[in-house]
Amino acid sequence: MGDLPPGLRESLADRYSLERELGRGGMAVVYLAQDLKHDRPVALKVLHPHLAATLGPDRFLREIRLAARLQHPHILTVLDSGDAGGRLWFTMPFVEGESLRERLRRERQLPVEDAVRIAREAAQALQYAHAHGVVHRDIKPENLMLTGDGNTLVADFGIARALDARAESKLTETGIVVGTPAYMSPEQAVGDRELDARTDVYSLGAVLYEMLVGEPPFTGATTQALLVKRLTEPAPSARGARTSVPEALDAAVRKALAPVVADRHATMAQFRDALQSVGVATAPVATVVREPAPALAPRAETARVPAASAARRVPVLTLTLVLGIMIGLGVLFAWRRSHTGAEEPAGERRIAVLPFQNLGDSTTEYFADGVTDAVRGKLSGLPGLQVIASSSSNEYKHTSKPLPDIARELGTDYLLIARIRWAKAADGSSRVEVSPELVDVSPGHPPTTRWQQPFESAMTDVFRVQGEIAGQVASALNVALGAGQKETLSERPTQNLAAYDAFLKGEAAQGLTVVNPPTLRASLTYYEQAVALDSGFAEAWSRLAQAQSAYYYNVTPNPASADAAKRAAEKAMVLAPGRAESHHALGAYYYSVRGDNQRALAAVEEGLRLAPDNVELLGLAALAEQGQGRWDAAVKYLERAHTLDPRSFTTARRLAQSLLRLRRYPEALAAADAGLAVAPTNLDLIENKAMVYLAQGDLAGAQGVVHAAPAEVEPTALVAEFGNYWDLFWVLDDAQQQLLLRLPPSVYDGDRGAWGIVRAQTYYVRGDRSRARIYADSARLGAEETLRATPDDAQRHAFLGLALAYLGRKAEAMKAGERAVALIPASRDGYIGPYLQHLLVRTYLLVGEPEKALDRLEPLLRMPYFLSPGWLKIDPAFEPLRTNPRFRKLVEGTP
Repeated sequence: MGDLPPGLRESLADRYSLERELGRGGMAVVYLAQDLKHDRPVALKVLHPHLAATLGPDRFLREIRLAARLQHPHILTVLDSGDAGGRLWFTMPFVEGESLRERLRRERQLPVEDAVRIAREAAQALQYAHAHGVVHRDIKPENLMLTGDGNTLVADFGIARALDARAESKLTETGIVVGTPAYMSPEQAVGDRELDARTDVYSLGAVLYEMLVGEPPFTGATTQALLVKRLTEPAPSARGARTSVPEALDAAVRKALAPVVADRHATMAQFRDALQSVGVATAPVATVVREPAPALAPRAETARVPAASAARRVPVLTLTLVLGIMIGLGVLFAWRRSHTGAEEPAGERRIAVLPFQNLGDSTTEYFADGVTDAVRGKLSGLPGLQVIASSSSNEYKHTSKPLPDIARELGTDYLLIARIRWAKAADGSSRVEVSPELVDVSPGHPPTTRWQQPFESAMTDVFRVQGEIAGQVASALNVALGAGQKETLSERPTQNLAAYDAFLKGEAAQGLTVVNPPTLRASLTYYEQAVALDSGFAEAWSRLAQAQSAYYYNVTPNPASADAAKRAAEKAMVLAPGRAESHHALGAYYYSVRGDNQRALAAVEEGLRLAPDNVELLGLAALAEQGQGRWDAAVKYLERAHTLDPRSFTTARRLAQSLLRLRRYPEALAAADAGLAVAPTNLDLIENKAMVYLAQGDLAGAQGVVHAAPAEVEPTALVAEFGNYWDLFWVLDDAQQQLLLRLPPSVYDGDRGAWGIVRAQTYYVRGDRSRARIYADSARLGAEETLRATPDDAQRHAFLGLALAYLGRKAEAMKAGERAVALIPASRDGYIGPYLQHLLVRTYLLVGEPEKALDRLEPLLRMPYFLSPGWLKIDPAFEPLRTNPRFRKLVEGTP
């Protein structure tokens, strides 16, 4: 490593003498150089050619000049910059010290006084920059330098700002955008173009939290997983994780991390003042002399996650890439298998593949995750091995928890751990280095290594390395491999490394929930790149089909997405009819696009014949059974999924909802409680638990669940959840309803139809019929606009009917509601069909047709659904029926 690119070297030869390369990232390479004119060492950063071409020299140099004017004791200033034949570069002082990241790697948690001092000094620098019109936009430990005499310097002003919205949109095409996922603010994560100083407040708060606790406030198995957490969950308490953190400091950090911009410190000066008022000693601590921070690292494409929902689509019990990647969050149910493995089939080994530790820079994190998944996938296809699903294993990414504790929680006797590095050379070549270790963590003895072997090869041999690791693990566990299994281990999914790279980026960027449409779009872009680069890449076609199907169901049910999903699924089947992933793709298409649960289940069952332990297929099978009204069968699939995915939050949520619909209330409550024990801030589980009480006629109990939500739960998100999903606005107390009525359309991802119907219903139940009509008209307009583009959207028809009923337009209201039920009757879809029929019941009641309402209501109490005699007693929607003899029989539970 050690030389500048030709042309650039010659153009800088009279100004700088190159000594060595210090580091590289997704945006630049940094060199140690000698400034010949001033006889001083400098850090010379050279932007990668594709980035330089996207930015253009004019904008880059203009922003760098602005950054160079920032002269502050805690800012690592820009010394020089230029454009040498299209190669953009700039220099900064070479710092005798280390980056905050390097110190955190050594110490993990810093003394409270050190953390506060570093944050104060960084805040002073940022306040100065903000006063001069410069927002940093990429505050992270790598960009905070700690000098040898104990001072803090903020580095890399200029690059992030140079990447404006136009440049970022271009960079997205190559997978490069600005910011670092673990530290970017919610508004930056959702792609807002107008970022003010408060985005730096958030990022510095995240860095301070990590200095105190030892990890960022939000972590996840993938980039998009942690972004979803940040956008949907309240900031955690540093004091809750480390009791020595003063309460005032904890409050200051949590205020900085507020997801709503207006709730944060208004300025960096306010944040600095809050830190100064904490009252802890802040004597500087000397650091060792190290190299400067590495070059800037890009973030993955961002996504907007509203507090409640992108649309008023019923929340399907696993809305991933059609149930692709489930979020693992905690210990589940009393019926989980014991750590002794008593329930394992005879001779079967149970193993978990933990996320491989990435030793490279943050830009290669997706690659480390991809190799982990590939090895896990190869192992899961071997007979005699039961492999814990990724959603449970990935919970332990960046964890410091002892291996025996992890094994006990996962119910396994073996863990595969590894360290991995994607080493890139200056000449463009690269190598992959993997150091895997199989650890026996069975009870009764300390963890012991069963097998360990380092691998190093050219990047072109990465697939061979994956197969060899899986084969060696199988051998160490005495799993006999036939010729067919050995051939499977050696398979290469693609011959095109660029296609594989795009595929891995798609895996890292995939949308985890229905409320996150942009992540689905990001996934689609990468998967489409992968199949464009290699049209024979079957696994990429399969994922593309799942992503297109999810986009159709969760975002916009347009013909283009439907056709694309079908083409991709069929292509996967043609290329790899013997792979479970292909049948998964076909099942996802039938389930999400065609709404054909029977054909979806047939495809999934064929996939399970090939891969009986595939948790994704088990989840999709459960939903297909639910769609056919076979909820008991769905529960059996979920129980099987649980044994393979024992810490899956999704399994907890699915089971709670399934058991609620089967009216097995004690079990449903136990499932919800088990999930909440490890994910106490999860809004879906909070609402599911409340619904169990409602189904038993206990309104006070349901309200108690809402009021008992942890303080970390953002009140805005909580009320939006109850207002937007399952129409439980009436469960909220007066203050919560008033908060719900203050929420803007942006909470609903700009969907004014959803915003309008929530307001209309809430005002109506509060007795304000005038405002109810006003917002019902907004809901009508929103629904009609959507239906012009997607005329067969059953749920939009149902809410159009409800809006028209509030407006007193009886005939039109009944027609719209009946149209919804005709499009998806309960007999065809056991999940959404009953809900649409429920909405029609409410529509009939609003327009004064009680007998029609009862004709539709009576069957709902005979099918799996959450309505029950107890629910009817307390739901104000049924007030018009209180004296009706037919209704009284329903409430009493008599035929």
